[in-house]
Amino acid sequence: MIRSIIIEDEPHSQKTLHNFIKKYCAQVEVVSVASTIKMAVEQVHLLNPDLIFLDIDLPDGTGFELLEQIKQPWPGIIFVTAYNQYAVKAFQISAIDYLLKPVDPELLVKAIEKANHSKDNPEQQAKKIAALHENRLSGRLSKMALPTQNGIQLVKIDEVIRLEADGNYTTIFLKDQSKILVSKKIKEFEALLEDTHFFRIHQSHIVNLEVIDRYIKGEGGTVILEDGSQLEVARRRKEEFLKRITSL
Repeated sequence: MIRSIIIEDEPHSQKTLHNFIKKYCAQVEVVSVASTIKMAVEQVHLLNPDLIFLDIDLPDGTGFELLEQIKQPWPGIIFVTAYNQYAVKAFQISAIDYLLKPVDPELLVKAIEKANHSKDNPEQQAKKIAALHENRLSGRLSKMALPTQNGIQLVKIDEVIRLEADGNYTTIFLKDQSKILVSKKIKEFEALLEDTHFFRIHQSHIVNLEVIDRYIKGEGGTVILEDGSQLEVARRRKEEFLKRITSL
């Protein structure tokens, strides 16, 4: 049995989540419900749950502040949130478990299965959550927590020059001339970086528009980046690309 605590200040959301857990998740027992950071810290330390369902915004602070007050290693964490688009994308790329309000029972079941079977070590989990917190404070996607072969690497998106597809992997090139190989397809990064200063110029390439040195005309054209990279622009992406760079 997975012992869990719901940390949520809205009575309706508390009740709905509790009922869904009882109805759809027989392996999960809700041992306590808390509505404030103070109450939650006491309950977590007293009951030592396996899993917490954590709202981001609480009356006396945030879920991130709560995590700073409880001992590591933390229990499994499933964020329950009505978060903005950048945070949701950050959850997805970091592989952090989350549920959007109103909670979907099917997604609840999947999140619990995922939280139960894919445990990060404490350092990796802390890095992912630090990136989410920074994005929340900035109101935009400012940092990514990238899963790598050796763990989790935090990267400021402004330090990224370009991303290059490599089958089911993506290589991320940084301004310091280092690169990171991530086991995610480039289309996942395209979705993550939508509405930022990045643009997919080709099936294989996403570039930081702010580091383009010049554009050379052609059927689709070619961009030269500040690091000297020369990349082809796909013909079908040329018109939208030119609109984007002329509006910077």
